[in-house]
Amino acid sequence: MITDNEMQHLRRCVELAAEALEAGDEPLGSVLVDGEGHVLREDRNRANTVDATYHPEIAVAKWAAENMTSEARAKAVVYTSGEHCAMCSAAHAWAGLGRIVYVSSSKQLGAWMDEMSVKPSSPINTLSIQEVAPNVPVDGPVAGLDEEVKQLHQRSFQKG
Repeated sequence: MITDNEMQHLRRCVELAAEALEAGDEPLGSVLVDGEGHVLREDRNRANTVDATYHPEIAVAKWAAENMTSEARAKAVVYTSGEHCAMCSAAHAWAGLGRIVYVSSSKQLGAWMDEMSVKPSSPINTLSIQEVAPNVPVDGPVAGLDEEVKQLHQRSFQKG
């Protein structure tokens, strides 16, 4: 069950995704929250404007690995606009972070791309978080808010 407080974090992720899209990146945003509910870090996708590996999920995982104890990382939650890719799922697991809550799934993204006849641009296979990091607790997608993410991706596809 997603709480009202968690919905605020997820809405922030969608705002960050919109910022990424406006800056010329794919619409993805993430927020790292500690076990007490305090926002520690947030970021947006910068894969086009910085480098291809600059996904927000990796940015927050790297920050957590450098700045948090292993105990604090295990209690932390990463909220994100879209389900982690395989690279980000692995970074999350290696950093020892806790739960992931995502607005939209990789499966949804694939369906949206099919709807618009967009060919996948990823050089890797799409895997669920659980296929890559089976011990990480995961919640998502979030009905209703996922439609906002869909609209951002549709805008992204139209630009491309």
